[in-house]
Amino acid sequence: MHDIQTITVRPVLKEEEQEYIKLMAKHHYLGFAPKIGETMWYVATVDKEWVSLIGFSVSALKCKVRDQWIGWTYRYQFDRLKLIVNNNRFLILPGWHINNLGSRTISLCLKRIVDDWVRFFGHKIVLVETFVDPDLYLGTVYRASNWLYIGDTKGFRRKSRGYAKEIGNSKMVFVRPLHRDARRILSQSILEKSYNTGGKKMKIKAEHMYSLPDFFKSVDDPRREQGKRHQLSEMFLCVLIR
Repeated sequence: MHDIQTITVRPVLKEEEQEYIKLMAKHHYLGFAPKIGETMWYVATVDKEWVSLIGFSVSALKCKVRDQWIGWTYRYQFDRLKLIVNNNRFLILPGWHINNLGSRTISLCLKRIVDDWVRFFGHKIVLVETFVDPDLYLGTVYRASNWLYIGDTKGFRRKSRGYAKEIGNSKMVFVRPLHRDARRILSQSILEKSYNTGGKKMKIKAEHMYSLPDFFKSVDDPRREQGKRHQLSEMFLCVLIR
């Protein structure tokens, strides 16, 4: 019988990444999720044996129930998404499905993840989100770790190019504040200086900024009209300002 109090959690080392990928691909029902943007992979061990894996990556671009819970406006949202991370994978390895191991793993991750994010990516984070398929799970591990269930998604499925309206199960949305004032920090009109770090931003003069919309409108849009929701020039501006 193993004592879960002896579990330790640490980032996956560079030379261990292929093993992490192999295990996720083999045992997780969604398979392996490649690194996209800022990503951290963790492994939980007992006496050096791997017992569970957990991955965190960039937050969802849009999530209505999350955005309503935070209370932020569209104006501030995109500059502050970096302060939220998404727990996109969690796997308890075969032979280790024992009581409280999952919640213990997540709790240990969250105790160190803010410091790890600062060390690896140069900025703090204040909130973690995750999406749970109710057809498969009840979110028991997250509830036991004091995550908040805040509602369900509409069921849009994320794709490499936007979102597909059809198909995709509605997911339960859970969040876990990493700071007691997480909602205030994310929604306030002026972001505190200590959180306004990380990521490179281009500095341009005001007259140049005002000329950008007209410049981007001159770029041909190769997309089909069907399913187009935003003008190409608007998306270029979001990317540049971000």
